[in-house]
Amino acid sequence: MEVADIHAVIESRLRAADQRYTASRRRLVELLAEHGDPMRLPELLAADPSLAQSSTYRNLAVLEQVGAVTRIITRGDHASYELAEDLTGNHHHHLVCTSCGEVADFSLSPAVEAELERVLAAAARKAHYDIDHHRLDLVGRCSACR
Repeated sequence: MEVADIHAVIESRLRAADQRYTASRRRLVELLAEHGDPMRLPELLAADPSLAQSSTYRNLAVLEQVGAVTRIITRGDHASYELAEDLTGNHHHHLVCTSCGEVADFSLSPAVEAELERVLAAAARKAHYDIDHHRLDLVGRCSACR
């Protein structure tokens, strides 16, 4: 999806939640789209010093609530953010470092992804659960922290 289309979808989602698509929220979406990889709050603030830390936290929370961004929990209270998969069309998973909080994306081959879907669907059926999608985070230490 093009960035202009992403903006239109997010604006619609925010409007449905009685929220406005402010310039700061639009800028956060642009930064996440430009970067592509998950970003932590300090990285977002460094990328655009005009963003205020307190409002950036609130704006990310609102964008998460309307399904525009996904929050990836790293260590403690820290998190990384990325645009929601349905906006980017990029299904992927994450490697999360428990030491430094770094988050790296990785993808599986279509065959492995299909097998994973099959196994997860079976587990959900056994638990009488309906799943909409899956996210896989592998948690450990990155090469710099090992």
